[in-house]
Amino acid sequence: MPDLALSRRELLAGVTAALRAGAVPEPRREALRLWTEVLGGHSAEALLDPRHSVEPALADALLGAAERRARGEPLAHVTGVAGFRQLALHSDRRALIPRPETEGLVDLLLARVRTGRLADVGTGTGALALSLRAEGGFSAVVAVDLSTEALALAAKNRAGIGGCVELVRGDLCAPLRSAAFDALVSNPPYLSHAEYSRLDPSVRDWEPASALVGGVEGLELTARLLDDARTVLRAGGWLAVEVDCARARECARRAGALGWSDIAVHADLFGRDRYLLARRSATT
Repeated sequence: MPDLALSRRELLAGVTAALRAGAVPEPRREALRLWTEVLGGHSAEALLDPRHSVEPALADALLGAAERRARGEPLAHVTGVAGFRQLALHSDRRALIPRPETEGLVDLLLARVRTGRLADVGTGTGALALSLRAEGGFSAVVAVDLSTEALALAAKNRAGIGGCVELVRGDLCAPLRSAAFDALVSNPPYLSHAEYSRLDPSVRDWEPASALVGGVEGLELTARLLDDARTVLRAGGWLAVEVDCARARECARRAGALGWSDIAVHADLFGRDRYLLARRSATT
């Protein structure tokens, strides 16, 4: 148990050592992030000031967080927070942790449409719906998820941000059929069963399989979405979907076969084909 004399420098060293022992990449950097989230932000100078100590209860909390991280628990779950664009979102086992590469989907859609009615299918934490609500000028935003647990997490994030987003439980576009939308965004599950079985335990053991697996081949849910979205988008409405980089071109081919227009595949920040953009034509 740490005592009152444990300095900030000593505590930071202990946290870094625990993370290094757990083979956590960049242990020093993660130690500083844990410090900021668990104990509150301080400058680097304050962290290393040997004149200041940390209360035992706070030191225990920080070391406990480091031990959880060292056992493989995702940082976003340990801290309870995941950053996404301008937002700090609650994150836990109920939904997929928002990824940095998904942020690019927001930019691509906003470059094409910023007003009207927007739907987010498979909202999870609510990251896409809440970001687009905050950054766009949409008159209405509806977020759909099949998981009641994910919707509860999205509701918590909505309450913390204050965005006016309607949350609806349902399978893909099924709850949206009574209204026409100007844009639809989605980050659907797109891993195959085989790919899921090979996932790193840091993902497979902590994030819901329902948010990761798109079917036996991985394309099934995305294929359904490409078909269903035609029934809820207005003519000229935009579809923006995150897709698996290995299947992006096949997704584009299928979109073309369904009559979508202005089809384009865009790379993510790592240079991998990640986003499919398409527009509903008047005849789709």
